[in-house]
Amino acid sequence: MLRLIAASCFHCLRGQMIPPLAARPCSSLTQKENQQTVDALYNLSVDIRKVRKLKGWVLHQNPAYVSEAESLLRGLGAEGPAIARILEQHPEAVLCSPDQMHAQRELWASVCPNNRDLVGIIEKFPASFFTSACHHNNQRENILFFQSLRLNKRIISKLMAGAPQSFSRPVQDNRRMVQTLQEAYLSLGGQEDNMKIWLQKLLSQNPYVLLKSPEALRDNLLFLRDQGFSSAQLLQLLAKLRGFVTELNPASMRLTLDYSREAMGCSQAQLLEMVLKCPALLYYSVAVLAERLQGLRSAGASQEQIVETPTVLELTTQIVSHRIQNLTAYGYDIRTGSLDVLNGTKKDFEASHGKLQLRRQRPHFNPVAPLKAED
Repeated sequence: MLRLIAASCFHCLRGQMIPPLAARPCSSLTQKENQQTVDALYNLSVDIRKVRKLKGWVLHQNPAYVSEAESLLRGLGAEGPAIARILEQHPEAVLCSPDQMHAQRELWASVCPNNRDLVGIIEKFPASFFTSACHHNNQRENILFFQSLRLNKRIISKLMAGAPQSFSRPVQDNRRMVQTLQEAYLSLGGQEDNMKIWLQKLLSQNPYVLLKSPEALRDNLLFLRDQGFSSAQLLQLLAKLRGFVTELNPASMRLTLDYSREAMGCSQAQLLEMVLKCPALLYYSVAVLAERLQGLRSAGASQEQIVETPTVLELTTQIVSHRIQNLTAYGYDIRTGSLDVLNGTKKDFEASHGKLQLRRQRPHFNPVAPLKAED
């Protein structure tokens, strides 16, 4: 009996260790590499060493459909280098049967009819296109569901590419989450006429929101309401957090908010205003916030300045230190100036830094100096 149990457990573990495509009934695992597969990939200029290192198990499968995958990609307009990149990144593509490949092509054509655009998607997300046949029905039903919401094809194709798991699961799961999002939007005062645009934006910015729990969304909104946020403010947060609100939980948010209020010495109303200006505050752990606050204080920033411009807490201590050094070199003192100048992307900061640099280099106007002709 023990021997049977051990054998059964080994079989289960072995099944978990072998990647999903390798376990297909139509494909068998061989001890030696499939030389035809290796040669075919080599002829397409695929880096075989890279494939062996990352996904060598694919080279042991039989049968494999390298020429069929190449033919399909060329039919879509992909050229040699692009085909090589796709098969290097996702060599499992050659294990899809020709029927599966053509079924996927027809499916994707319903949301992305432009072949050039489709090739671009496959280059970035090959696993979303070369997928298992067992998901095909779910994919089709989910496409029909999102089309029924009148979402445009570009948004649907972006969802399929960026979060393929959401299209592989039963349509009922996605319908439930979408309904929860819609109900939350309307209950917080959102206008039904704007709901489609709001939903499109949210899903395009964070397609993984579909994989979250509807209960998590409800619990988080109830917690934030208990903190004192109005319906209008919650709607604003829901838009700014771009669906990431489903990834939070009341326990972690409570720790962060309690620490922020105590560390900043601010009132509850000021704290809520800080969160509305910088929703990312809800994400950071106490340790991260403590480090960033200490860095700003060490540089001379006051608590009042940080409360006024909480978005500086989105920057790491290293970035803040580097930017302050650059600004100080041009005579800017953050102790008396605004912290806004620290904010933004690297490009934004370089632009504001350039203005300070230009201001320092510009000569002072001398009222008694003669004007030049070109002035």
